[in-house]
Amino acid sequence: MAGLRVAVVQFAPVFGEPQRNLATMLALLDAARPAHVVIFPELALSGYFFQSRQEVAALAQPADGPLLQRLHREARWRRQILIVGFPEHANGRLYNAAALLLPDEERVVVYRKTHLFYKEKLCFDPGDTGFLVVHVPAYDVRIGVMICYDWRFPEAARTLALQGAELIACPSNLVTEAWEIVMPVRALENKVYLAVANRTGAEERNGERLTFRGKSAIYHYNGTLLCRAGEADTTVLIADIEPQRTRTKAFDPLDDIFADRRPEHYRL
Repeated sequence: MAGLRVAVVQFAPVFGEPQRNLATMLALLDAARPAHVVIFPELALSGYFFQSRQEVAALAQPADGPLLQRLHREARWRRQILIVGFPEHANGRLYNAAALLLPDEERVVVYRKTHLFYKEKLCFDPGDTGFLVVHVPAYDVRIGVMICYDWRFPEAARTLALQGAELIACPSNLVTEAWEIVMPVRALENKVYLAVANRTGAEERNGERLTFRGKSAIYHYNGTLLCRAGEADTTVLIADIEPQRTRTKAFDPLDDIFADRRPEHYRL
């Protein structure tokens, strides 16, 4: 297929109430019905501001847990790719994770956040999946995932793009504004579409308050803005993209941003 419709879902998950968050997500899926890919925020099922590993353990679930199974049934029924942030427990560890729920597969593909932010370092184990790209033949698209703070590291988006990602999904709980400058650059420098599903609202734990900035957005591969939400809206944004146009990295007959790379001279 030539075109693909991508949705980012923006809402305020309620900390510690996964069933309530699931109900909100299912309701918002109705507004995302026209989309082929639907991206929810980071830790959408649980809320964000954990204070201890014990709190994470109380809400974490495996990739085949009942809440994700429920969403996977929706993915199959609606013929959509759903990308959902959740706290995962696996092999005795706790991860800030994103599940890719595919309409034609029973398996759940999980990305575990590589770069932990602030108090996440006290509550989660560093991700061990590495950056991964999933090819979905039914929609002829290759999707890579990074989570929130991963955006700060140009190696993250570049690694995904070098693996063939045409769309980078970024479930987020962003509390700063610097990302609004950098995200379009990540799209431009890799010639990929980039979709940021950020949350809204605030969470206060132990006298400390985090305010989430909203402004979920989808960027064109040339870095321009396709759509953006407000700071406090509960909303679904949908944009049409053309993944096949990212497959050549040339921007004129002689210049190609990947073919012209000279990694033997890079010191990383």
